[in-house]
Amino acid sequence: MATRLSAHVWWCDFQGVNAYLFREEGSLTLVDAGMTWHAGRLERAVAAVTGSRVSADTPLAAVDHVVLTHYDIDHVGALSRLDGLDATVFAGSPDAAFLTRNERPPWNRKGTIQRALDVLRTTPDVTVETLTDGDTVGGLTAYATPGHSPGHMVYVSERHSVAFLGDLVRTVDGEFQRVPTVFQYDRAQADQSLREFVDRAPPFEIACPGHGTPIASDGRSRLRAFAETLSDSR
Repeated sequence: MATRLSAHVWWCDFQGVNAYLFREEGSLTLVDAGMTWHAGRLERAVAAVTGSRVSADTPLAAVDHVVLTHYDIDHVGALSRLDGLDATVFAGSPDAAFLTRNERPPWNRKGTIQRALDVLRTTPDVTVETLTDGDTVGGLTAYATPGHSPGHMVYVSERHSVAFLGDLVRTVDGEFQRVPTVFQYDRAQADQSLREFVDRAPPFEIACPGHGTPIASDGRSRLRAFAETLSDSR
């Protein structure tokens, strides 16, 4: 099921990784897609949010857009199993090409992990388009935030005061933390992306990480306070 965070935002908690649904003036956007085995739970979440019956042939037809914060198996795995999904998928570069397998992750530490876990999914039969910094989809503005992955994106709705942070950070016990270094392409770049994001982004209340519990209020100010604590320590 989906937990309602506001009139426009729902949290799909998969006990380890999150996806979200965002509604803007009749348009429904899925933010990230969980692991391969989360497809059924995503379908039920969409049905609950839209009032569709899970037994209907195409409850996922209600999704108008899919935006991915980045390419990692726990954020894209279910895409190929979402029967009835007929929405364009948007992601940054080169993560969009990793998703379609037009490119392969590099042979570095994180890229090797991505290559190894790629066997857990099949290439989704969907249209995939590449976003750049400042593009908008479904009422969300994309902010390029490389570091965790080279094409990592954060999505913000200033109108509805929410930011979908992906793996720019995580939350633990209600507080922001770095994502562990082993899962980063470039930790220093990720830290710099965070600092730049909190300076560039408009104020937002709700902060929705890819891992951990969403922050319900004072999202940007709390994220800024965390960014100011960053150092070179682990």
